[in-house]
Amino acid sequence: MNTDKPVWIFAKEDTPRLSYTCSVFFDNRFRIVTSRDVFEVCEGPRINYSDDVIGGVCRIVPHGLLSEKQVSRQAVVCFDWDAQKVFFKTEGDIPFDIFAAAFYLLSRYEEYLPHEKDKYGRYAHTNSLAYREGFLNQPLVNTWMELFYRHLRSVFPAVSFPRSLHRFCFLPTYDVDIAYSYLGQPVWKNVAGFFLDLVKGKTEKLIERGNVYSGKQPDPFDTFSWLDALHAEHRLQPLYFLLTILKRGAYDKNLPAASRELQRLYRGLADRYATGLHPSWQSGTDTDLLVKEKKTLETVTGRRIITSRNHYLRFNLPQDYRRLTDAGITADHSMAYGTVNGFRASYALPYHWYDLEKETVTPLVIHPFCFMEACSFFEQGYNAAQAREELQYYHDTVKKVNGLFITLFHNHFLTEQPEWVQWRDMYADFLRRNFRIAD
Repeated sequence: MNTDKPVWIFAKEDTPRLSYTCSVFFDNRFRIVTSRDVFEVCEGPRINYSDDVIGGVCRIVPHGLLSEKQVSRQAVVCFDWDAQKVFFKTEGDIPFDIFAAAFYLLSRYEEYLPHEKDKYGRYAHTNSLAYREGFLNQPLVNTWMELFYRHLRSVFPAVSFPRSLHRFCFLPTYDVDIAYSYLGQPVWKNVAGFFLDLVKGKTEKLIERGNVYSGKQPDPFDTFSWLDALHAEHRLQPLYFLLTILKRGAYDKNLPAASRELQRLYRGLADRYATGLHPSWQSGTDTDLLVKEKKTLETVTGRRIITSRNHYLRFNLPQDYRRLTDAGITADHSMAYGTVNGFRASYALPYHWYDLEKETVTPLVIHPFCFMEACSFFEQGYNAAQAREELQYYHDTVKKVNGLFITLFHNHFLTEQPEWVQWRDMYADFLRRNFRIAD
């Protein structure tokens, strides 16, 4: 928050949880004081985060969560405030403990509690408060913050509180799970695929396969030049996550890291754009393999890798984020569900991960995203037209709170193959409608 003076916060105890939450709200432009006498002579915007009654300041009565030092099931009852869902009701100028509620969502507190996992071993979205209370499609913490800033401006009109700390930005990201359909595949696999298509009567696939082999057309999954043109047209800087397989498995189907075709592709992408690691499914339970994949990708691209997004968005807290941090990853883009689109952390800006078990802020920066085309198609059963409406909704929603809008697409979803061409057209149309550069 860009104010002439810091935001002064009076609390009976300066806890790691409170300090962390305030850093999210006020961009580190705040001071926590535990002396009421000192607080009362401070100049500038002041927040009384205590049970005490102090005149002329904004008062938030603590719920208690930010003073605790353990993880335990909380009694969460939602109610409405200013047309928004809120919880942790207390008495004060704000009728709930906005700091504790935000911390609960940002830290993914509920994911540390006993919970049901989905078929891939991930935290099931149906467990979440956001899903059960119907706000999974909203960046609720961002909205709370906007309303809170408005309240602070009413209490301290002489202080310039900006509408938001940030400006809306768009970051298109891509996961390269399967770089090519035919190119670079072993001879035996291509021969087996040819006969399988023949037996099943897939004439179009036979022709396509033959044209790729003979050089008459590019591999159908090679949509990278087309994406290059879109990025150039709209002056976008994408981020690619590259699956680097050292051990092939049921969920790791990309070309091996030693493939010349794959290495040529990865070097080209790294020369033009930001790239990150897409840790394989197998490295999700093998720390040594994770480190080896990272080092291999660094060797292939000639660049240091500090960014990642887990394959299948599979991670469990806190152990998987700790492994990423130990491997030298400082930015993670896995904070979303693999089964439904929406805001897993109810937030649409990057923020530091807070390790609840260790009660400490970590160097790892979480970059939450809210839309993946695979969720729309496989999990929600949407066609391209319905997905276009959903994508536009999330764009508009994030823009309204001046957030960072991150999307996830896959190169093999954006082909000219009959089953996918509508998705390709949908994506191009979305970019042109929202990010066209004025002449």
